[in-house]
Amino acid sequence: METLTLKINSRVKNLLGSSTLAITARAKELKAQGHDVVNFAAGEPDFDTPDSIKKAAITAIESGFTKYTPSLGTPELRQAIAQKFKKDNNLEYKPSQVAVSCGAKHSIYNVIQVLTDEGDEVLLPTPYWVSYPEMIKMTGATCKLLRTSTQTQFKITASQLAQNITPKTKLLILNSPSNPTGMLYSKKELEDIAAICVKHNIYVLSDEIYEKLIYDTNEYTSIAALGKDIYDLTITVNGVSKAYSMTGWRIGYCAASQEIIDYINKFQDHTTSNPTSISQMAALQALKETNESIEKMRQEFKNRRDLMMAEFDKIKEVSYIRPDGAFYLFCDFSKVGKSEEIAKAILNEMKVAMIPGDSFGAPGFIRLSFATSAERIKEGIRRINEWISKNNPH
Repeated sequence: METLTLKINSRVKNLLGSSTLAITARAKELKAQGHDVVNFAAGEPDFDTPDSIKKAAITAIESGFTKYTPSLGTPELRQAIAQKFKKDNNLEYKPSQVAVSCGAKHSIYNVIQVLTDEGDEVLLPTPYWVSYPEMIKMTGATCKLLRTSTQTQFKITASQLAQNITPKTKLLILNSPSNPTGMLYSKKELEDIAAICVKHNIYVLSDEIYEKLIYDTNEYTSIAALGKDIYDLTITVNGVSKAYSMTGWRIGYCAASQEIIDYINKFQDHTTSNPTSISQMAALQALKETNESIEKMRQEFKNRRDLMMAEFDKIKEVSYIRPDGAFYLFCDFSKVGKSEEIAKAILNEMKVAMIPGDSFGAPGFIRLSFATSAERIKEGIRRINEWISKNNPH
């Protein structure tokens, strides 16, 4: 009898696993074995979902709101999202221009699937969130990396963007504030980028999931708000995961021209159908909340960011760029060694979980999340310093 050979779709076969999820799983495994693990790998707030939001979900269950909804979300939630865009971002979207999906990751996946095809080029600045290039691979499009560095504050420039556009360029992905760097594009930087995109008719996927978590300025600019031409080319992505500590609820959303949303509707009809009805009611409540809980969390994250930077200032082998937002410190460990080897060794030997920058297109760097307590930040960096001292005695 012949041995069955498993034949896998070539695009799926070539996908890389998520290092973030893999390291987080390893950290949980060590913790389950009784080890005291400091987790700097987390990509989610360590705060609980506010009680009023949880109560809205409980009410939805008790009232029997457990059936299918329209694929792109309930009319009430899409209306609330449209109002949020108007209030927070000066963006005029009709509810029909809003698509609610199973997390912002799902929204991004939908957009890339709908807009790109075999032979298209997608421009992706480095360092990038680990899932962007894998999502691009799934469409058969080509991922063209725009390299940045500490010298450019990990941000692309308009001239760099212009130099990399070809007749095949279809889409630019912007993430501000960025995961993993925490960098935030200013209004002027976005205006310059928008002008290039409009000139060359390039779509922009603007991932704004960390919008509410910025620290040294009150000014946040959505690129789509800079004029009608760039508005027509932009797909704005956001969600409730980070701002309301609702990562497990899986509600994200995007807004764009009616034509793009109509195609996303067709695509989502045949993939997931609607996001969870109960989670939609929780998200609706989240968007009705005052900013009090967000502000409390934002201030705590700012304090932790400042503490983490102060602790790393004591370690001469490690440097970083001050993050404007999100909850990550992206540190240069290149003077210590190879980032993947360092992260693995420190996890196994010192029980501190971190994500190597190789996964973000930035070898030599390591991402540390400050979504943990001040005490754990101090303890974790103490262990890192101890490991560096042992392995780099000079």
